[in-house]
Amino acid sequence: MKEVVLHVYDVTNSGSEKTNNTILQINRIFKDRIGLGGIFHSAIQVFGDEEWSFGFCEQGSGVFSCPPGRNPMYTYHERIVLGETNCSIFKVNQILRELGQAWPGHSYDLLSKNCNHFCDAFCERLGVPKLPGNIFIFIVIWNQYIK
Repeated sequence: MKEVVLHVYDVTNSGSEKTNNTILQINRIFKDRIGLGGIFHSAIQVFGDEEWSFGFCEQGSGVFSCPPGRNPMYTYHERIVLGETNCSIFKVNQILRELGQAWPGHSYDLLSKNCNHFCDAFCERLGVPKLPGNIFIFIVIWNQYIK
């Protein structure tokens, strides 16, 4: 059994210090104090010194990796242990290859196919619980609002 870890980041890549600070405040109040959720980027770590996530790119796979807790695009928020997988390192690599083909970067959509959706799909394949609901709460609220 191998531990599966969710790495959560505050989405602070807007290019505006004011917007970034507002997002940090929203996340601190709504997730850390109230427990509702926030505006987050997420990535999954299993085996080794890499975390895996998904993002936009014009060509190729949107699946990418970086050292755990060190994505330079965002501000690190927290580490959550989701459970343990029975998958071998070979199976995990196979899953990542398959996800890499199924998640092209051009298919990224902020509300329906983002890093959090990717992490949910990865967790499902690893046989561990999906992401906590508070990671998605603002996407759920927004999707309900625009319907």
